[in-house]
Amino acid sequence: MLNKTQVLKQARFMLIISLLLLCISTSIKASVISYKKDANGLLFKLDNGLMYIAVCKEDIIEVKYTTFNSFSTKSSLIVNKKWGFVNFGVRENNNQVIIITARLKVFINKATNAITYADFNGKEITSEDEKSITPATIAGINTWNISTRFNSPKNEALFGLGCHPVDTGAINYKGRNQDMAIKYLTGAIPVLLSTRGYGLMWDNYSASNFYGAEEGNTKFKYVSESGREVDYYFFYGPGFDQIINSYRIATGKAPMFPKWAFGLFQSQDRYLSQDEVLSVKDNYRSNHIPVDVIVQDWYYWDPFPIGVHVMNPARYPDPKKMVDELHKANIHGMISIWPVFGKGTRDFDTLKKMGGLTSITWDNVVTHTFDTYYDAHNPKARELYWDMARDSLVKRYGWDAWWVDQCEPDNGALLDERRKSDFWTGKGIDYFNTYALQHSTGLYKGWRRDIRNKRAFFLLRQSFAGEQRNAGTLWSSDISCSFEAFKVQVPQGINACASGIPYWTSDIGGYHYNWSVPDWSKPEFRELFTRWFQFGTFCPIMRIHGKGERAIFSKNWDEDTRATLMKFDKLRYRLLPYVYSLAAKTTLENYTMMRSLAFDFRKDPNVYKIPDQYMFGPAFLVNPVTGKGDTTRKLYLPGAELWYNFWTGEKLSGGQYIDADAPINLMPLYVKAGSIVPFGPDVEYATQAKNKVIELRIYPGANGQFTFYEDENDNYNYEKGMYSIFSLTWNDKQKKLSISGTKGNFPGALKHRTFNIVLVNGKYGSGPLETVKTDKRVVYNGSAVAVKL
Repeated sequence: MLNKTQVLKQARFMLIISLLLLCISTSIKASVISYKKDANGLLFKLDNGLMYIAVCKEDIIEVKYTTFNSFSTKSSLIVNKKWGFVNFGVRENNNQVIIITARLKVFINKATNAITYADFNGKEITSEDEKSITPATIAGINTWNISTRFNSPKNEALFGLGCHPVDTGAINYKGRNQDMAIKYLTGAIPVLLSTRGYGLMWDNYSASNFYGAEEGNTKFKYVSESGREVDYYFFYGPGFDQIINSYRIATGKAPMFPKWAFGLFQSQDRYLSQDEVLSVKDNYRSNHIPVDVIVQDWYYWDPFPIGVHVMNPARYPDPKKMVDELHKANIHGMISIWPVFGKGTRDFDTLKKMGGLTSITWDNVVTHTFDTYYDAHNPKARELYWDMARDSLVKRYGWDAWWVDQCEPDNGALLDERRKSDFWTGKGIDYFNTYALQHSTGLYKGWRRDIRNKRAFFLLRQSFAGEQRNAGTLWSSDISCSFEAFKVQVPQGINACASGIPYWTSDIGGYHYNWSVPDWSKPEFRELFTRWFQFGTFCPIMRIHGKGERAIFSKNWDEDTRATLMKFDKLRYRLLPYVYSLAAKTTLENYTMMRSLAFDFRKDPNVYKIPDQYMFGPAFLVNPVTGKGDTTRKLYLPGAELWYNFWTGEKLSGGQYIDADAPINLMPLYVKAGSIVPFGPDVEYATQAKNKVIELRIYPGANGQFTFYEDENDNYNYEKGMYSIFSLTWNDKQKKLSISGTKGNFPGALKHRTFNIVLVNGKYGSGPLETVKTDKRVVYNGSAVAVKL
């Protein structure tokens, strides 16, 4: 007979064996036993679990796989599309089940359940290697790791996966790994784009990892630390624009921002009083420097606890008057409000009473208090949070935008605390990455209901798939004031936008210098700020922020520095007709403004590893200078296109590397032949002038097209069709510009405008200033007209 010790040893042994067998059984390639077709897809019974393949659209496939007896019944937090019925066929042979849509053939291997995706002609796009579910214990929680692995040929390049500001500065994820757990300085978005013409999105919210160099760089995999099923979406392009279009069809459109959001944001860590905010306003306007937004950052409540939602009256005696004064100067105000509450505040007590607080407390390094996050996954807590901020700050004082800071419980031990927390939706380990998404969901819903005539604008430190539908702009967090940090910003911005989040921004100049204030009067910091400002001019959102005085009017700048900053600031404002039209294209057509080169030059393998060049809209090839002391930079002119040096009008052939001049007052900037770029007048704020006179620059050498958009600038009437568009089409062979008739109308729409048409030729039409010599002057009354040049 076995004694007690022997029985315990035997029990442990059997437990270990059982776990090993479970690990093996959940990792093997399960065979197809049978399948059943329904209106949406195929349900497969496997010899170890289930698989469901949903045909969402002819080019969108969802795959679910589990080793358990059923799938989750919870609604997706990412996908909000209600799919209709799609016609698809099913065929079968001895080895495969084949799903056929109008654009795809999906092959399911009966022996392994592995899926191969092919175009309608049967050419392989990509293929799974395996799907697996394996037991794991994380932070003391028993759960299952969820993994999908795909085959990846050597010539494939991979983009997306969010914004990771302390990353290596590379851009192509082929051959490298990426932590996909959202935390401080990491904004993970589980969306991947491949140059082979497809995209993937993983519908799992736990902390995850991407491995881009599996088995000798022939495979990649995505591993989520917790779940009970594989759940991912396959999007077929093959172009990146079509992939992003499918992603936004699935997860939601990005609404239009107000026009002022595309001007300059002036911010500092931090303005300390009402008088200081108004002095910034006065200095910009009295010096005739273009600006549209002034930001009130954190600790306006000091010394009161965080979450009190009070602007300290000793320093802000009349916040409503302050915001009104900004508005009188045609400047908008943005305020920082956190999802954290200190004990002893009314709002803390109210949320606690209704069960709206989490167990996550943050060790506040500034106040040395322990502050608690509210449960953004709880819809009633979200509603209450919005009501508090609306009545205390946002609507009460007339703020125009919200800086959603600290929207991820992140510091050190908080990561495990976050995993162990009980959110309204479930265990924190299963909802690790979705706090910011749920938080912004409540803010956007409340704003749309209660502040109806102002378009919402939320600046978020973290983002997740689907966040674009909540009027979110991803900000790359508290980066350092260094050329090293700046260099990394460029590929991170490009990849964030390649992840389907169209609006991204960084703190121009960086946030801190070893957590201190840099001396902006020193030449090395002036150089850094100048180079970063040039880059910021060609980002979707343009923001100055960080420690130390760095407004354009600052005495820290010498006159040469200020002249360069003014040149680029004014260039941004002259380009507002172009930028605002691209914003409309982003909303109406699911476009991407800040574009990885693979969007437009996917078949040119030379662009796959270029981390610091991108297209800004269809026209501009942007080449930031990120090296300290650099006065030239090597760059690649992609494709077979003809390119124009924006500053000189010089023409260069594509498909070559060049050493471009880059003195401190210039950033190398090239324009693709066939581009039509509308320039507005010099203005000091975005809506100062109805664009009665537009300079149309045409860059000959190829055919081109551009759609010009206008609306009321800051309400939601555009959703009712109240906007106007017209198309500009260049026929290069005929040297003819065709302007279509205007479609649509809105109150205040211009009935007549003048186009000064400039055919760029190297002699005139170059640089940021208005072109004195024009080739044709056309008065346009909304009817179609053709102009021969």
